[in-house]
Amino acid sequence: MIEKSWTLDANRFFDPDPAQRRAARALYDSVAGLPLVCPHGHVDPRLFSDPDYQFGSPSELLIIPDHYVTRMLYSQGIPMEALGVPRLDGGAVETDHRKIWQVFADNFQLFRGTPSGVWLATELVELFGVREKLNGDTAQAIYDQIAACLAQPEFRPRALFDRFNIEVLCTTDAATDTLEHHQAIRASGWHGVVRPTFRPDAVVNLDAAGWRANIDRLSEVSGVDVVSYSTFIEALQQRRDFFKEMGATATDHASVTAFAAHLTDAEAKALFARALTGDATAYDARRFTAHMLMEMARMSIDDGLVMQLHVGSVRNHNEVIYTRFGPDKGCDIPQSSDFVHGLHSLLGAFGNDPRLTLILFTLDETTYARELAPLAGHYPALRLGPPWWFHDSLNGIARYLDQVTETAGLQNMSGFNDDTRAYPSIPARHDLWRRTCANWVAGLQVRGVVDEEDAQAMIFDLAYGLAKRAYRLV
Repeated sequence: MIEKSWTLDANRFFDPDPAQRRAARALYDSVAGLPLVCPHGHVDPRLFSDPDYQFGSPSELLIIPDHYVTRMLYSQGIPMEALGVPRLDGGAVETDHRKIWQVFADNFQLFRGTPSGVWLATELVELFGVREKLNGDTAQAIYDQIAACLAQPEFRPRALFDRFNIEVLCTTDAATDTLEHHQAIRASGWHGVVRPTFRPDAVVNLDAAGWRANIDRLSEVSGVDVVSYSTFIEALQQRRDFFKEMGATATDHASVTAFAAHLTDAEAKALFARALTGDATAYDARRFTAHMLMEMARMSIDDGLVMQLHVGSVRNHNEVIYTRFGPDKGCDIPQSSDFVHGLHSLLGAFGNDPRLTLILFTLDETTYARELAPLAGHYPALRLGPPWWFHDSLNGIARYLDQVTETAGLQNMSGFNDDTRAYPSIPARHDLWRRTCANWVAGLQVRGVVDEEDAQAMIFDLAYGLAKRAYRLV
């Protein structure tokens, strides 16, 4: 019996209605070949600083570091140790990458209908040329096929950068990062555009793990001895200036809530002094984070860096996994958010200033139509980030577009960013966005809400133009 070849439907994600499907296909075809603009993500810049960088095994590339994958497997009772995820205490984990891959393949059906399943299928079929569905029986042959690909020069990160047609890729880097890999990329003369993004969470959130050591590191890399609030602000400005010199156009901030509020200078100085001596409370930490969001907005007006704010993720919810394996292991859980009241002070101070671009992300979909679209549809400084994390999916993207466009309009959005650590998934993620957006715009076109000319302009902006403009990459 001949096995059916594994292929991807050329019209996947398009509506079954013939008229809408035809329109969606035409819109998608018009943008499918556009370069990828990747203005926010977590790809390690080390991949590009060494021209001979080579990925490890298929398991090292696609399973062990990908918390989208490991969280699903863990939810079905598969221990993280069995997936090769390193333990903080150095305890035993599976080191046979073929066994790890076999566990993954035996359970590949868990990803049916999920965005992870879509991305993985696209990677396997279109990037690695896999022609049989991944399952327990085909696991080892597919492992060998991927391993053979990864050994070829065409699968080095820089070569894939060209194959993926990436125009610009922005990484996310701690405020204390020396950007040595970005410097190496620049010094190498390679043509790829890889830009840093300034992320100061580890030094502005007083409750961040190792905060005091992070402050010492900030002193070291900035050349400013951080012994007070004023020197802290000076050091942060020095780092922002350095990041700009290295090509950064944006900052990134994560907060459980959208609460931003100004402290008086005396309050900020006293609170920071308590933190330096280890006497700051949890209440102090919340107030200082809120104050520093105000300060970051003020600095962005001065230096022109676009400000991103990711809200609503309760980090490391599973304390057992966090204690054993550390952060970023798929244990972050959404919670409700209040942007209307939380951002009132910040928007009162800076929201009417067109020099500021503040891009808002949320894990709380209930805020789309009720809060975020009305806010972005009014304040000149605000733009809406695309659906993030749990909502970066076929249905999540469609829900987002349905709920925000009528109030905010397309031009108050910021296009798409892949927000990924998984470098090979970048084209798959952009393709899902472009197809879903094409289908959504086609729905407007066939219902006569917009004509063909407007539909073409809309899909171009959604696929390419909005991201370039919002992140000042033009």
